[in-house]
Amino acid sequence: MMNLAERHQLILSRLQRDQYINVVDLCKELKVSSVTIRKDLKLLEDKSLLFRTHGGATMNNPYTVDRPVNEKEKIQSSEKNKIGAAAAALLNDNDSIVIASGTTVLYFAKNIQPASNLTVVTSALNVALELMREPSIEVIQLGGILRKSSSSVMGSYAEQVLGDFYFNKLFLGVDGIDLDFGLTTTNAMEAHLNRKMISVSQKTIVLADSSKFGKRGFGKICGLEEIDHIITDKGISEQIVKHLEGLGVTVTIV
Repeated sequence: MMNLAERHQLILSRLQRDQYINVVDLCKELKVSSVTIRKDLKLLEDKSLLFRTHGGATMNNPYTVDRPVNEKEKIQSSEKNKIGAAAAALLNDNDSIVIASGTTVLYFAKNIQPASNLTVVTSALNVALELMREPSIEVIQLGGILRKSSSSVMGSYAEQVLGDFYFNKLFLGVDGIDLDFGLTTTNAMEAHLNRKMISVSQKTIVLADSSKFGKRGFGKICGLEEIDHIITDKGISEQIVKHLEGLGVTVTIV
């Protein structure tokens, strides 16, 4: 049986490899109790070597903070553009889609090519302005309370209008994806609007670069079992991919 130092070394090694570790998996691998593993994680967190989460631990701070959209747009921009292009390839003629807010979905909008009878409803002002360039795309801009940091609207008026539609696909951006807690954003009202979008969409497609995994925002959108497809980049760990696929979520890596 491993001693304390050897266990800690293995835990940190697994974290470096997988980005996230699960208490149950560590118990099986190390043949120790969950109490022992949780004490190990607490000691390592006290040394600022990891961040504990519900049921496990991550190398990165799991709590997201709100940032202006022009600042977020510059983060992982190459990855976001590839994700946006892969999402645009999923569009078909006569689709009716809803696009939520976020910088990754803005890259999606930039990659949308002229289509036959494509109808887009969006909460994001920057997405609507981007799609104005294409005459063949009908754009419906939701109204409501303006959230300046994300260049989008939210609130009961936007949710009420969504109730009059049903969509083939929802393209959703998020601030955090936690394997236990699900999808989150930093604003509770926006999370509520996103839940309404999911309820009126046949298929939910999440666009998120790999830095979003292992993070939690203030407002929960939904559990992972409620989404159909995630498009992300090569930075995602194999362990997370297996977990998502085990829930029936299609994972596309670009």
